[in-house]
Amino acid sequence: MAQVPRIGLNNGVEMPQLGFGVWQVPDERTPDAVAAALEAGYRSIDTAAMYHNEAGVGRAVAASGLPREELFITTKLWNDDHGYDATMRAFEASLRNLGLDYLDLYLIHWPVPGADRYVDTWRAFEKLQADGRVRAIGVSNFQIPHLHRLFDETDTVPVVNQIELHPRLPQEALRAFHAEHGIATEAWSPLARGGDLLRHPEITALAEKHGKTPAQIVLRWHLQLGNVVIPKSATPARIKENIDVFDFELDQADLERIATLDDGTRIGPHPDRFGA
Repeated sequence: MAQVPRIGLNNGVEMPQLGFGVWQVPDERTPDAVAAALEAGYRSIDTAAMYHNEAGVGRAVAASGLPREELFITTKLWNDDHGYDATMRAFEASLRNLGLDYLDLYLIHWPVPGADRYVDTWRAFEKLQADGRVRAIGVSNFQIPHLHRLFDETDTVPVVNQIELHPRLPQEALRAFHAEHGIATEAWSPLARGGDLLRHPEITALAEKHGKTPAQIVLRWHLQLGNVVIPKSATPARIKENIDVFDFELDQADLERIATLDDGTRIGPHPDRFGA
């Protein structure tokens, strides 16, 4: 079983650098997928209210028999629930769905700048952390101006910003900003949903060189950049494959080859325009 390294967050909490995402996994299939991930050695599970599978994650956690303190459970607040009071209600609903007494990490899923409520939402997050309901609080899909507003108007720097990040969109400026302010960078859709990226000649050549799959090459690239990464799959063989990335290293020439894939391509919406 793979041993995943842990990284220290800016509030002293540690989280596994590689976790298991359940985006687009139907709730009824989620318990089996999470069980396969836990068996393979994952201890970090990333869900969201919008995924409609928090209950499935909770059933898998309860059935696993693993001590709660060994697990790192993340969920996210959806866009419709921004604002202090709405955030508090949404948090309670997520906790009930998961069947947990506390969360390890709670994220604002999108800033939704048009609604202009993410600062009030963050103040609710601060309260949840102060009350011990959440061990760490962070954001997802925030841009530098959104982060600056949190710095200027609240008291807590997010521990994590979970963003779209893959070799075609390496987010160098945002990663540098995170590093300057002690924010961990977490990558969603780290494989750019497979497809063209995993068939790119540079990636397939490196896979052949290292005797690994294209997905393992890309995940290793993330880890060596220092990113937290949460690959998603409902296929047991691929779940195992995605965590089997700690027995090789990419050299500098490999990293330079992957850097040539940067073309700014997004597969998801731009955070400045998504939501209300």
